[in-house]
Amino acid sequence: MGNDVVIEPNKDHTEAMTTTKTLWEDVEAHIDNTILIAWDGCHKIYMALDEYEADFFRSGYPYIVEDTSEAMLATLMDWYDASCGLKFVSGCRTPNADDPNSGFLSLIEQFDERDPDMAIDEDGI
Repeated sequence: MGNDVVIEPNKDHTEAMTTTKTLWEDVEAHIDNTILIAWDGCHKIYMALDEYEADFFRSGYPYIVEDTSEAMLATLMDWYDASCGLKFVSGCRTPNADDPNSGFLSLIEQFDERDPDMAIDEDGI
């Protein structure tokens, strides 16, 4: 994830062009499957993607929002702006028994330098 670069053909398919994912693209891809969002008030921002993880955050995180996808996305952006320089956004779902880290999806990594306001037009430019 992070600063993934996607190579796509241009309109006449004769050469490839390079586009960079927007900062929020991976978050937006998972927001409709998010049960709640949680923030520690400093830099750890999580999206609970199943009830097991949602229950964990309900019992121990100071800031929790369970709302529409649009409202949670807006809150995530506000929390991200208010977080310290170590900020990140991760999706969380129940890990498999063999790998306790398998439940984490890194959606915005720490020290991501993409401009949060950067947008890519429909041509990828």
